[in-house]
Amino acid sequence: MKSHPHACLAGLLALGISPVNAQTTTAAAEVPTVISECHLHDSTQYCMVGTTEYEVHLPTTVTVTAVPAEYTGCHSHDDEMFCVDADGEDVEIHLAGAEEEGEEDHEDEETTDEESSSEGEDCHFHAGVEHCTSDSETESSATCERQDRDDYDRDIRIGFLFIILGTSALGVFAPIFIHRALPNRFQVAFTVLKQFGTGVVISTAFIHLYTHATLMFENECLAGYIDYESTAAAILMAGLFISFLVEYLGQRFVRHKANKAAAAAGANTTASVFNQTLHQKIEMINIMVLEAGIIFHSLLIGLTLVVAGDSVFKTLFIVILFHQMFEGIALGSRIAALGTTLPAGALPLHSHKQHGHHGHVNMPAPPAPTMSTGGEEVKVSSNASNENVANPPAEPVSSSSASEFEAPRHLSSPPASVDLRKKLLLALAFALITPLGMAIGIGVLNQFNGNDPTTLIAIGTLDALSAGILVWVGVVEMWAEDWMMGGELTDAGFWKTSFAFVGLVSGMVLMSVLGKWA
Repeated sequence: MKSHPHACLAGLLALGISPVNAQTTTAAAEVPTVISECHLHDSTQYCMVGTTEYEVHLPTTVTVTAVPAEYTGCHSHDDEMFCVDADGEDVEIHLAGAEEEGEEDHEDEETTDEESSSEGEDCHFHAGVEHCTSDSETESSATCERQDRDDYDRDIRIGFLFIILGTSALGVFAPIFIHRALPNRFQVAFTVLKQFGTGVVISTAFIHLYTHATLMFENECLAGYIDYESTAAAILMAGLFISFLVEYLGQRFVRHKANKAAAAAGANTTASVFNQTLHQKIEMINIMVLEAGIIFHSLLIGLTLVVAGDSVFKTLFIVILFHQMFEGIALGSRIAALGTTLPAGALPLHSHKQHGHHGHVNMPAPPAPTMSTGGEEVKVSSNASNENVANPPAEPVSSSSASEFEAPRHLSSPPASVDLRKKLLLALAFALITPLGMAIGIGVLNQFNGNDPTTLIAIGTLDALSAGILVWVGVVEMWAEDWMMGGELTDAGFWKTSFAFVGLVSGMVLMSVLGKWA
């Protein structure tokens, strides 16, 4: 039966085969029947079919000197071609150069795979902790194994440790000595410095610590360990509550002791003296809580700075320099102000009541206020004239209403100064803690794995806990206390308030900008 060409074309199209593909496949599948003119290149035999050269895979049993001059009965098995030698054995043949191209392609694929495996690993840093991910199209999981740090530059890290030490010391000690040397009429500059520190503390809590803690707990290497999405916020809240509890119980304790001391002293000591002592002890508690929050994360800053890769180490180091300077100013300005301010309103104390004939308490006249004590200038607010100070009201205080009393502000004597050595010791703790963290990091450089689940949980927990502490201290003890709860800015004038506001916002903004890198 004679087939029509159009019918064949329709059949090919129905099978999804184009005529061009059919011809190409046929040509590619053509196998010569005989290859001849066989010759040797070194130990490899080649044969010819016209101008086409074929390479022959000689059996291992055939010696090079006994190779045949031609092969017949050539045929194919799948994609491989074979010819028959004089002994009737199949010998594999292929176009000369085809195997070399295949090997080159295979080598190129292996090279590409190796390059993609090395270049496909993207290592970057979250809060100084190395985080590596794969760029492979088929795999996007995090690389949680420890990264090799044998090539890290230890010498530069050791040298930078001392630079961090000097910067931290400068930031925290400078406000203490500036406050002592600053004339009283320029104290507004110190107020601006304190408010700058308040902004730094608040920004550190939210922008640095809370954000970093969240990154730690969201790390892919913690998959399956922590399923609670609000872990960082919960730990921050715990730090907030612990700070409140420490300060509340601490204040209750010192008030209790002050009341007992007031009862024992009787009329020999004025109420203002006890108020000042109580206020100073409460200030010390506030400073200790603030320093605890700063020290916790300063230790981690030193550790994570050292273990950061060389690609980001110098940039991170510069950022940490400013970070330490700003935090040192924040802490140092508060330490410097210890014992140099009066209570924000009189603090209630139980008085020891000495009853006269009419059941009255006779309050002794306090000494006139002075402007300096312990070598430090202090500001003493006065709401009365000198005559009122020298001659307090003669009307006795009824015992029925004097179970608790408040010393009038115009009766308050200057606050007792905190010993300079105590202030310097508080500042020294901050100056040393970050270099200590760096020293620990250098010691564990070859063992530290920033993507280990235990490490991530530890760093995230300390960051979130420190954030909670600094939120309490920054917002309540510093911001609200100074501005709304009887502090120095509650009734301050326009210019002092304006300058303090600029200092507060500047601290927030500058520390938040540093959060871009650290």
